[in-house]
Amino acid sequence: MSVLPTPPLLASLNYVDILRNASVLELVVFLLLVAVSVMSWAIIAMKSRQLSVARAQSLSFLDTFWKASRLDAIYQTARKLESSPISKVFCAGYEELSKLAQVKDGNEGAMAERLGGIENVERALIRASTTQITELEARVSFLGTVGAAAPFVGLFGTVVGILNAFNSIAEQGNATLATVAAPVGNALFATAAGLFAAIPAVVAYNSFVSRIRVFDTEMSNFSADFLNIIKRHFFK
Repeated sequence: MSVLPTPPLLASLNYVDILRNASVLELVVFLLLVAVSVMSWAIIAMKSRQLSVARAQSLSFLDTFWKASRLDAIYQTARKLESSPISKVFCAGYEELSKLAQVKDGNEGAMAERLGGIENVERALIRASTTQITELEARVSFLGTVGAAAPFVGLFGTVVGILNAFNSIAEQGNATLATVAAPVGNALFATAAGLFAAIPAVVAYNSFVSRIRVFDTEMSNFSADFLNIIKRHFFK
């Protein structure tokens, strides 16, 4: 059985030579793409862990919430689940409810006037949900920016490399395929680097946005259920 020959381009591709022959501007583009790629992978690892822990703790909190019979017991459990956005929303609502209960014990007639009753709890839940979404979305926009801009940065490096290649060819007065192919091929390496940085960032960005949207929906649903429970038991 005959072995297929290795494609000449892959066999002769030398990344050290590509960087050695690159201009200063091309090197800047390469370094920029490498830097954003490293940052993107760091953010991907960090956000993946954050969202995974948030998901696990949120499921644990919801299981406790629907099985427990006392809000104070749920609150003690929720305070331990610091990575769960839903538990943070509950804590904010419970703490506001506790303030209302204290005012009610002191002066029942002034409770609605001073604290707005159930509306205060609802506002606390909304504020907590907004805060949690902001925390979950932190640094995710960077991935979207890398995914959108990195290919163009790489293309810019390619254009600069091709311009330098043609200028060098014009100075030498030799435009054979052998003299054109290598510098143009090296210039295209910048586009490849841009795509290498952009593709993981785009995939991760879309995945994170989808998962955060699920958290947003779950917090909204939980807030509605929590308010209904409060209305039935505390604001009859």
